[in-house]
Parts: sequence; C-alpha cells; structure tokens
Amino acid sequence: MERIKCLIIGSGPAGYTAAIYASRADLKPVVYTGMEPGGQLTTTTEVDNFPGYPEGIDGPTMMTQLQAQAERFGTEVRIGMVTKVDLATAHGGIHKVTVDNNTELEAETIIIATGATAKYLGLESEQRLRGGGVSACAVCDGFFYKGQDVAIVGAGDTAAEEATYLANICNHVTMLVRKDYMRASKAMQHRVNNTKNISVKYNTEVDEVLGEQVVEGLRMVNNQTGEKQDIDITGLFIAIGHKPNTDVFAGQIDMDETGYIITNGKSTKTNVPGVFASGDVQDNEYRQAITAAGTGCMAALDAERYLASIEG
Repeated sequence: MERIKCLIIGSGPAGYTAAIYASRADLKPVVYTGMEPGGQLTTTTEVDNFPGYPEGIDGPTMMTQLQAQAERFGTEVRIGMVTKVDLATAHGGIHKVTVDNNTELEAETIIIATGATAKYLGLESEQRLRGGGVSACAVCDGFFYKGQDVAIVGAGDTAAEEATYLANICNHVTMLVRKDYMRASKAMQHRVNNTKNISVKYNTEVDEVLGEQVVEGLRMVNNQTGEKQDIDITGLFIAIGHKPNTDVFAGQIDMDETGYIITNGKSTKTNVPGVFASGDVQDNEYRQAITAAGTGCMAALDAERYLASIEG
C-alpha cells in the first residue's frame, strides 16, 4: 500500500499554500483536489483583495498559478475525492485513507483543507447568474457594485454585517428576511436599523433573479400575502450560511455544532495527532483567501514539526 508522508486533502488557497511549504520542507506532499479543484475561488471572477496582484486577477487563473507554484517544488497533484478515512489516534500512528471509494493509501500526516461550501437558495436563475452578479461573499465582491443598488438575503449576524458593509459602498441595500424577525444579535440589528440606506423586507423571499447574462433586478415575494414586487439591482448577495466540507471526518475529529473542525489554540492541530486543519474548514469567521493561505502555511509547519518529533 502506498504510504504518503504528507497528504493534503483539498486544493484551494489553504491546500496549495500548505503544499508549497510542505514540498520546500521535503515532505513530498500529495494533494487530492476533491470535487472542486481550486476551491471556491474558481467560482469568483475577479479577486482584487489578495496581496501581490495590483491589477487584480480572476479566481481560476490565481488557483492555476498556485498549483503551478506548488508543483514547481515537487508537489504531486492528483484528481480525486477522499471518500473514507480511518484516523490513528496514537502519536506516530499511520492514517488510512480511501480515494474515490477504491484506492487505499496510508499517510503519516494529513492536512485537511477541504473548505466550506456557501449555501444558496437553489433557484435556477440564481445558479445561472453566479459570477454574473450573484455572490456569496460581500467582502470579496462588494467593491464591484460601488454606488449601485444591491440586495442581500439572510437574517443572521453575517447577513447583518455584510449588509452594513455593502451600505458603505453601495447606493442602496435591500435586505430580505424570510421570517418576521432577524436572528442577528441586538447590536447587529441596531446597526442595520440605524443605517439609512438599508431597507429591511420581512417575510420576504427571492422569487426570481432577473437578467440574462448579468443581474438586472430581483422579483421578491411576500411569503404571507403572496404579493410580488420587482426591484432594480445589479448585485445579489446570499448570506444564509456556509457548510464546512467535513462529513467524511465525522465522528473522528472534534468539530463544533455546525461541523467546523476545532483546532488547538493558534495552531492548526486537531485532537488527532498528525492531523491538521487549515482554511475555511476550521474558520467560520474570516473565510478569506488570504487567511486560508496563512493557515495553510501554518499547517505545513505544524506537520513538519510533528514529523520531526516522531523521527527525532
């Protein structure tokens, strides 16, 4: 059975940054890309907030470059999905991993960088216009709608925070709340209600996103009266949460109640020796490419030190 010194599961900014550091440390890392090679950034058109790109860069190009950089130092990138894991709980234990339900291998260390998936409403028009005005990250994409009218869907702290963030950039923000109240903390609700260019529509849902190539408007529906209303917008932000891609590790690694992997203090160490987590899979607060890359670096350093402690 093949034995890998450093197995990296996931191919977003966290996974590839971990691979760059691990390969330079001669850990001979192997990356399995997962279902979405490149991660969430491959669904983002323009990336303007990653340092080092003064003119900005599109997400897929950036991820291709990160992959090439990792491969330059000897990382082996494989297309494949990890479908089963059997993690050793002893220090220095060997972890067993199954890829695509049929290939079994062993790993001395594992860096989990499987990321998280934004929750969407599931409407055909919404999915068709992802990247054309529909976004799940106001901090990433809000700048492109400077001075324009936008809408945001959600009722929690993240939605409230992103609504006020957008209000500083955009002309007007319409906030759609499915129930007759917000789930956000009182402080966040006060912030929304005290922002003059935010309109909150309660008991309101998206009926359809209007536009062929790009978002041109929104059809809202009142879920109490059935009344529909069209508004002109150029951007629609979905803020109804993220789901960390951790199902395959359930029951073997400590997670919080929503499925995010819990790491030890400032490190990327999980409760299982030799298993580390980086990026959005363990970060439900910042969820940025640059923070994911930072924890990818940390995970590789933690894995290198762990291996040194075993071999030493």
